[in-house]
Amino acid sequence: MKTLIIIPSRLSASRLPGKPLLKINGLSIISHVFKKAEQADIGQVYVAAEDQEIVDDVKNNGGKAILTSNKHKTGTDRILEALKKLGKSDIQLVMNLQGDEPLIDIEDIKNLKKRMIENKSEIGTLAFDIKNEVLFDNKNIVKVITDEKLERSKFSKAINFMRESSINLKNTYHHIGIYCYQTDILKKFCSLKQSQNELENKLEQLRALDNGITINVALARAVSHGVDTEEDFVAIKKIMEYKS
Repeated sequence: MKTLIIIPSRLSASRLPGKPLLKINGLSIISHVFKKAEQADIGQVYVAAEDQEIVDDVKNNGGKAILTSNKHKTGTDRILEALKKLGKSDIQLVMNLQGDEPLIDIEDIKNLKKRMIENKSEIGTLAFDIKNEVLFDNKNIVKVITDEKLERSKFSKAINFMRESSINLKNTYHHIGIYCYQTDILKKFCSLKQSQNELENKLEQLRALDNGITINVALARAVSHGVDTEEDFVAIKKIMEYKS
């Protein structure tokens, strides 16, 4: 199935303004993510940004980027605008890869596409086992509850997403910021009004569940930490500089 990866990005993140252009090993976070997506080799990759500085940075580092509106309420709306602007009518799957996850595993990106095709899923995403109980209380770590235990061979159904969770809740996992949509489901999702549940929890995936759209979850091979705070940036910078 013809697939497009689109990475939404903006400079005005509330917790860490300017984070897409913060540098690790001399390369911006957004360009690190772009290069990871390209290495997965599942389709063309574009960054969809509301800031010209991000577009310029990605292009200067050999990537492809498109300027989008700064009026979008969510990253998914930005994804759809980019898809329309690119005019690619033959795309069947659109992958939304978060621009602040430079540690995303290439094999996990490939596996998500594979599961989407095998299961004919509407929306797919990834999650990982929570190894540290402190993370259950961390609002920056989004949790997903699935209908059955996650295993590498399964594509379990998401029941709920939340920011805080009880340690004792069954089948609760660390959600990883990547989504794969059937193109028609992406269009349907963006046409729906933001749900109360979504607005209260600041989690747009709840809009899908609130409207009867199924989200399937694959078990990720490796945990991918997003850069939400200055502390996250310092920690991820250390990991990536050590690896290099």
